[in-house]
Amino acid sequence: MSSTFIAPGPGEWALDRSHYPGGVTPLSAWLLSEGVERGLRRVFAELGVPAETMDFAFVNGFHYTRLRPLVGGDGPPRRPPPDLVLKLLTRIHPAFRARTRAAAEAQQRSPAPGVVERWERELQPQITATNLRLQAVEPSSLDDAELQAHVDDLLDHLGETYELHFWLHGYDLGPIAQYLDAALRWGLDADEAISALAGASPTTSAPLERLCRLRELVDLAPEPVTSLDEVAALSPDAARLLDEHLTERRHVLTTGYDLTDSTLGELPDVVLRSIRAARSAPTHGDDHIEELRQRVPAGERDKFDELLATARSVMDMRDGNGPLTVEWPAGLLRRALLAVGDRLVGRGVVEHRDHVLLVTPDEAGALFGGALSGTALSDRNERRLADLRLEPPATLGDPEPAPPLDVLPRPLADGIRMTQLAIYHIGMGGDRRGLRGSGIGTTTARGVACVADSAEDALRRLEPGQVLVVRATSPAFNSVLAIAGAVVTVDGGVLSHAAVLARELGVPAVIGAPDAMSIPDGATVEVDPTVGDVRVVS
Repeated sequence: MSSTFIAPGPGEWALDRSHYPGGVTPLSAWLLSEGVERGLRRVFAELGVPAETMDFAFVNGFHYTRLRPLVGGDGPPRRPPPDLVLKLLTRIHPAFRARTRAAAEAQQRSPAPGVVERWERELQPQITATNLRLQAVEPSSLDDAELQAHVDDLLDHLGETYELHFWLHGYDLGPIAQYLDAALRWGLDADEAISALAGASPTTSAPLERLCRLRELVDLAPEPVTSLDEVAALSPDAARLLDEHLTERRHVLTTGYDLTDSTLGELPDVVLRSIRAARSAPTHGDDHIEELRQRVPAGERDKFDELLATARSVMDMRDGNGPLTVEWPAGLLRRALLAVGDRLVGRGVVEHRDHVLLVTPDEAGALFGGALSGTALSDRNERRLADLRLEPPATLGDPEPAPPLDVLPRPLADGIRMTQLAIYHIGMGGDRRGLRGSGIGTTTARGVACVADSAEDALRRLEPGQVLVVRATSPAFNSVLAIAGAVVTVDGGVLSHAAVLARELGVPAVIGAPDAMSIPDGATVEVDPTVGDVRVVS
């Protein structure tokens, strides 16, 4: 089975494996592409980003992205006009003038605090209520028509939440990028500047606090506790805490973002090990922030305070967004589709229940109409597994020359520079090599490496204190990451979810080390976050 990598459209497309390592399912690809296009189109216009949107496409199951230019983005790349012409064009073209006004307003007075307030007061409670309502439906108890309607409801809900997910990211990454841009101009290092955001995400640390309370009860048990049922039987408090934890997280995709990834409820042994390994998150004091502040020019310190406060204010929304808008409802869709799979296996329509996870959007609307082909789904699964073994190229298509920033109106130039900063430090760009990446923490950790192509495999094997080595992590890892003595990822940067989790939970990490998967499984390694190095000891 041969595969050719061809650009999915005009322009240059960059490979991004920070969220989807490969072999993506058709439904996840569709939801992501549609959500990105709509959500980023809205927020780019509102914040004055001089691009129409960001295009996401999948080629042989691998994720590629491209910033679509504000004008002429659907045609083949062309050389920018002479600087003088471009300077004039960006000041008289209606689209550029509108973006310049929006960018100037957003950079002068950040709209993010209003969005955070809306998130906390309105959006977060509404989405939580809808997720809980859909979670209360037991798919196996429904007849075919009811189960089809339940899948339809989940897809409608996910269509809305995926768009919201990316719209919100404009309002969390914008203030962080603005703070980081200023910090670099003041001579601060990116890693240390971002470390000043630690402690601003209760959403990340709250599950760990609950696990710590459960660990205290488990440690007091007169006999070894070997199952979650035994945890619940310890006391009414233990049963309540475990129920709270699983109510919020049982159906959340934990090992990744795709429908083929497992939810936390499917990993009971991981939950038990995370309880046993739970340790309190570190207390993040203000000493580091004050030390950074003193290195900022005296006349700019008020600006440092303002930008840092706004950046910290969006962190909890940034970290709560993914699990609530993507991983939880997608986990509920996984549960419903697996119930369909069980039913169709019993009727001899499909060979394996998991194959139903590979239906297309059109097929998902007619799961019981007799048109679903078990052979087609089986072939699709074989192709997905073959795609996972491919080595995709880093870029596809023809390079798109970027306009020189110095000819653009100042707000647009600043917006482009901050957008590029955010993309780079999320881990969607860069030229790192070897076992060096972004270090998180100050303490060197040594342990046995648990290396796996999939996060699910790693978590099933990970023992307390071992070094977790994976391509990337999702925000849902905040309930299990404490098992690890340290974390190393191939993808990501200081603004990635893996970095945020490690920073909030106090786990030493090196994020974005390209050759991390070359570490032998079972080798003893040292993770040195102070210099961002991973060393194989034996």
